[in-house]
Amino acid sequence: MRGAAEQAEDEAFLRLYGEWAPLTPPQMAAQMEGFDRPWWVVGGWAVEAATGYRREHEDLDVSILACDVPAFVEHLRGRWHVWNNAGGVLRPLGERWTDVEDPASQLWLRQSAADPWVVDVPLTPDRDGRWTHKFLPGEDAEVDEVTWLGDDGIRYLAPEVVLSYKARLGRPKDDPDLEACLPVLSVSQRDWLRNAVERTAPGHAWLARL
Repeated sequence: MRGAAEQAEDEAFLRLYGEWAPLTPPQMAAQMEGFDRPWWVVGGWAVEAATGYRREHEDLDVSILACDVPAFVEHLRGRWHVWNNAGGVLRPLGERWTDVEDPASQLWLRQSAADPWVVDVPLTPDRDGRWTHKFLPGEDAEVDEVTWLGDDGIRYLAPEVVLSYKARLGRPKDDPDLEACLPVLSVSQRDWLRNAVERTAPGHAWLARL
């Protein structure tokens, strides 16, 4: 449950950027049909898929490799407007801007200026087409090595990697996600997560649970 401070922050965000009406993973999969580059669900939906833990979802987060942004924009042309959010500065991708300057920025999708945003795409910087971790220098892998394919045919980010991103934010609302994931993490996944948290959030309370 979100506290008063988080609720106030959310309300201020909506006043500034507008409403959200997020798609579900199956709805996003329908939009991505025919896209021949890797994409995967991250965040809370990935935790739910890995654990079965039913949780609230404020949005839908999916990711693609930064090198695939032009192909992504072209795939959605005529259906969705793709905006690049770089540090809170928004600009539309398409005719004038075709790529992003910051490979660690985000993309937001909506149908028009009168419609709500439907998906947040935190980009994954790549190294020659390989996945990299934004906050762990030197950590790279093939996409298939850090994602898994669900029974629904949708690819999800591995739970330990999802948690490594959440840990550095230090939000109480992410604690239930850790507890849901602990029973499904293998020894090697726990070891990887503990090392990642030690590097990105030294002294984090999660270390005692890992």
